[in-house]
Amino acid sequence: MIKRIIPLGFDSFGVRSMSTYVETDDHKILIDPGVALAPMRYGLEPHPIEWQRMSETWNNIRDYAEDSDTIIVTHYHYDHHEPNHPEIYRDKKVFIKHPTANINQSQRERAAFFLEAIRGKPQNIEVADGGKYRLGKTMIKFSEALFHGVNSRLGYVIEVSIESGNEKFVHTSDVEGPSIEAQVKFIIDENPDILFVDGPMTYMLGYRYPFESLEAANANMLRVLRSTKVHTVVLDHHLLRDLNYRVHVKPVYEEAKSLGIKVVTAAEFAGRAIEMLEALRRELYAKSWQ
Repeated sequence: MIKRIIPLGFDSFGVRSMSTYVETDDHKILIDPGVALAPMRYGLEPHPIEWQRMSETWNNIRDYAEDSDTIIVTHYHYDHHEPNHPEIYRDKKVFIKHPTANINQSQRERAAFFLEAIRGKPQNIEVADGGKYRLGKTMIKFSEALFHGVNSRLGYVIEVSIESGNEKFVHTSDVEGPSIEAQVKFIIDENPDILFVDGPMTYMLGYRYPFESLEAANANMLRVLRSTKVHTVVLDHHLLRDLNYRVHVKPVYEEAKSLGIKVVTAAEFAGRAIEMLEALRRELYAKSWQ
């Protein structure tokens, strides 16, 4: 069975991350051990409170990495992997997004740097795209490479499914929705009990994120709610950079309520307060200047 699912770093915690620890009866898995901050928001650099939160979050991720058997890297953005601390990969099984196929130039360069940094440290490295691996009683399955968002501009990611006993957990990585059929198909096919989703990028709605993609994301999430056994959905990451996030995904909350399905942020799932520090950066600076 899946004993524990612990969100370690998410935007509702005040940082950019989707780092998640999953413990089954016989395996300990860390997904995406990275954390970052928006370099600029509202024309402002990160507030000192954000830097402090990032440091706290990284220390927590590092502690869980030390205790993990397996580390998964779904893509090569810095809020999902950490190349400057290669020691966390020592003696681990490491599953990675393909470093040269279905990848944009930026992530290809970061992947090469990362693989050089961890060279000789992991127990073994597996290119995970589309793969399925049994580790004792635990099954880990990966999607094929999928768009990071609504097209290939930001590259590709892999979604992750972890199954143990009769329980299944799915982590979507940066699908920004899901608004694309292939992104939602993996979720529905895996039929999870618990689902962690990178929700739509509504803080850039209308210029970097199309209105039609939001409509598709909501429609796809309704499909997930209606056609799977999911009982808990965590919507977070890009979505939690928007103070009005609940308004944009209102149909999902309403449908989930009617079906008795819990839809929460990672902070709520973890039993802590929602702290959208990036979205509140202007307010943080205003208080500092008073």
